[in-house]
Amino acid sequence: MVFKAFTFLTSSYIVYFGSHAHGPEVSEADFDRVTDSHYDFLGSFLGSKEIAKDAIIYSYQRHINGFSANLEEEMAAEIEKHPKVVSVFLNQGRQLHTTHSWEFMLMEKEIGGVIHPSSLWEKANFGEDIIIGNLDTGVWPKSKSFSGTGYGPIPSKWKGICQNDTVPCNRKLIGARYFNQGYTNFTGPLNSALNNALDHEGHGSHTLSTAGGNFVPSASVLGVGNGTAKGGSPKARVAAYKVCWKPINGSECFDNDIMAAFDMAIHDGVDVLSMSLGGNPTDYFNDGMSIGAFHAVKNGIVVISSAGNSGPKSGTVTNVAPWMITVGASTLDREFESFVKLHNGKQFKGASMSKPLPTGDKFYPLISAAHAKAANASAKDAMLCKPGTLDPKKAKGKILACLRGETARVDKGEQAALAGAVGMILCNDKLDGNEIIADPHVLPATQINYKDGVAVFAYINSTNDPLGYITAPTAKINKRPAPFMASFSSVGPSQVTPEILKPDVTAPGVNIIAAYTGEASPSEENFDKRRIPFITMSGTSMSCPHVSGVVGLLKKLHPDWSPSAIKSALMTTARRRDNTKSPILDGSFIKATPFNYGAGHIRPNRAMDPGLVYDLTVNDYLDFLCASGYNQTLLELFTEAPYKCPKSASLLDFNYPSITVTNLSRSVNVTRKLKNVGSPGTYVARVREPIGISVHVEPKILKFESIGEEKSFKLTVTKKTAGMGTEDYVFGVIIWSDGNHYVRSPIVVGMPLGH
Repeated sequence: MVFKAFTFLTSSYIVYFGSHAHGPEVSEADFDRVTDSHYDFLGSFLGSKEIAKDAIIYSYQRHINGFSANLEEEMAAEIEKHPKVVSVFLNQGRQLHTTHSWEFMLMEKEIGGVIHPSSLWEKANFGEDIIIGNLDTGVWPKSKSFSGTGYGPIPSKWKGICQNDTVPCNRKLIGARYFNQGYTNFTGPLNSALNNALDHEGHGSHTLSTAGGNFVPSASVLGVGNGTAKGGSPKARVAAYKVCWKPINGSECFDNDIMAAFDMAIHDGVDVLSMSLGGNPTDYFNDGMSIGAFHAVKNGIVVISSAGNSGPKSGTVTNVAPWMITVGASTLDREFESFVKLHNGKQFKGASMSKPLPTGDKFYPLISAAHAKAANASAKDAMLCKPGTLDPKKAKGKILACLRGETARVDKGEQAALAGAVGMILCNDKLDGNEIIADPHVLPATQINYKDGVAVFAYINSTNDPLGYITAPTAKINKRPAPFMASFSSVGPSQVTPEILKPDVTAPGVNIIAAYTGEASPSEENFDKRRIPFITMSGTSMSCPHVSGVVGLLKKLHPDWSPSAIKSALMTTARRRDNTKSPILDGSFIKATPFNYGAGHIRPNRAMDPGLVYDLTVNDYLDFLCASGYNQTLLELFTEAPYKCPKSASLLDFNYPSITVTNLSRSVNVTRKLKNVGSPGTYVARVREPIGISVHVEPKILKFESIGEEKSFKLTVTKKTAGMGTEDYVFGVIIWSDGNHYVRSPIVVGMPLGH
């Protein structure tokens, strides 16, 4: 891979040719030839090969065929007309989207705290020697989560390296590369001390340890939540691909760096790729993450991505390519409780990981942050505890009640501390509802839900001398209901292809304990000098590596399963009910839908034996692209094998584990094909019809006599003339069962506007 910098032209673009025509991977002897061909191609447009060399930032030489370069808009448009070019697209900026979470998911087989021999962990030997790659902010190699002690030789297939001594390899952390040529194209050269894969921010260490970190006993966050930290595949080998850096204009990671990391990770030999980052969803050929993931899946690598943190608004889900596993975020049955006590005797449960107030049960003056506003600030901004809005003369010695929203939660605590407050109560706004996050604030603080926040503000306004107290945080397990969807978790339908239900599944993403960096404080605030080995984080960034860890186990147990078979196993065995046996709720405690959780909350122990799977090949994905309107000539460039679009390609017949029908006006037919991956058996279909919809299955019985046998079925989905629901989308489910396995697929039906 060749790196160049060039800053004269206006913007960086990615020119994508598809796959290399001569095979799935270029040999090292041909790298220079590939790069030279890119110089020649661009030189034919720019006037000379030398100008092209200065313009090109990356030459993608291995599995992805293309380059990133600084180009004028008119030139980019001209290049896109070339018949050998699949797409030319503007380089996008992307954003970064434990001790108990694995017990919550994997201990269905647990008895008395001991892992049962029939659990997925035991069956898959904890993911031994599976290689998990992570595209993120790098890794903190000093963390015990990445210690190489006790590991055998590195798997012989591994081709990766640690690029320099700043992040040394061992037998656990077997690879650490960094990619910043696209980033520095915007910022200028970095300090040479930053040219490494070291995690300065903490996000990458947290996500990588969640997926594949070691067993680390006695892990806690500031003494709270003590237990054994571990990843989903704790005996896996891990590799860090640093693609995210200090934010510039709201972006931390760029497509041209991400595509370079994909190209190298495929070459290195990873089995699983986890990426907790994303941006605005866009056309599949204009999305570097989508392109990189497609090439990875072609090579048998499972790619898992985060759904995004833009919920609860609908249509916000990102990373929607059907070859990815897209993961929403939901809660655990563990909370880090910290109570608000009011002088009138009322108390409200909150969440926190911060230090307690300095003395026993002493009550402190309690005021709304709006009452502490600085002279030049608005009451609204002060209520949100924004920087520079609080008057120290009014805030000193008091507990401030701040409103959630617009600025970071821990930053609100910093502003309260800088103003001299002794504590903070962070009150949810209506949008965030019941989702409360345990943050390591820089002062004693706790976060409470919307309803309780309203009560706190009402108390403050009801008396001339409001007083309050915040208790020290403690960990509590077996909380109910759990899981419920995090309010921040992005929601479907997909804005690119609404016929594909996204997200695919949900997994724990709230208050997750995992490894941290020694380079940053737990609050990430400059004046906070604390350093801790483990931290809580929340986001779909945290739920994504939970699925990545489980995928590592499934890859170990079933090395012959395709990426789509693994996705199907996770989806069709997922649950849609919480630990009270009621339907999963959203953050406002209203019944959630598949647009929140996809097929449901993953159940790893069930996924290892799904019975049947909906499998997909590379050609199936190409058929999907044909049905989506992509040009066959471009698709032939997208893959090195000959390909022809079928005349009857239909999105309704794409063999996805969920079934979505959009704009149903009368009746449509949907076909699916199931593959037997278990013992022989006879499966019977059962349908829970969406409101106002008739679903007929043909045949209703499928008999499988051997492993690998495939059988098709057809659904006829019809809108009833009476009894129609009033929603734009209605939801049902089809279940195929042999009495032992239950193969569930969500059914999502949308009606035209004005139905």
